[in-house]
Amino acid sequence: MYCGLVKYINNEEHYALLMEQIDKVKHTLWIGTADLKDLYVKPSSTVVPLLQLLETKVKQKVAIRLIHAKEPGTNFRADFDKYPLLWAGMERVLCPRVHFKLLIFDMCSVYIGSANMTGAAFGMKGERNRNFEAGIFTEIPEVVTNAVKQFDEVWMGKYCKGCGRKRFCGDRILI
Repeated sequence: MYCGLVKYINNEEHYALLMEQIDKVKHTLWIGTADLKDLYVKPSSTVVPLLQLLETKVKQKVAIRLIHAKEPGTNFRADFDKYPLLWAGMERVLCPRVHFKLLIFDMCSVYIGSANMTGAAFGMKGERNRNFEAGIFTEIPEVVTNAVKQFDEVWMGKYCKGCGRKRFCGDRILI
């Protein structure tokens, strides 16, 4: 039995832990979320869009993949347009069946939980506007491997051929 790091994350810990892990990423960051909104974070003394932080990671040669279930709102799209390095430096796929919330860090650790990439779940929303979230963060190899496998299977289009929601799919992955 593996006795490595497993951490249960409650409401207050989501933001701090996930920001710390994104900051530490050196090679790959995979993000899977059902909902994606224009969220702001505070990586240092200033508040910035998460997209700015992701662009910094692209500049550091971090490979970023993003799977999300629906098109983000106009605020996100307007902010996204301000970060041209993300246009080619961050791979993105829209899959309307994705409901998992996964953040995979350098293929070595993973967050699996309830938090979407929204301000109420993960961003700078105030205490009274936050969702009640829960999740786990772990480095257990078997758990990380399974999360990577699930993400990669969706990314590579394993389920596209038999998908019953193709009419909602803006980014057909069919191989």
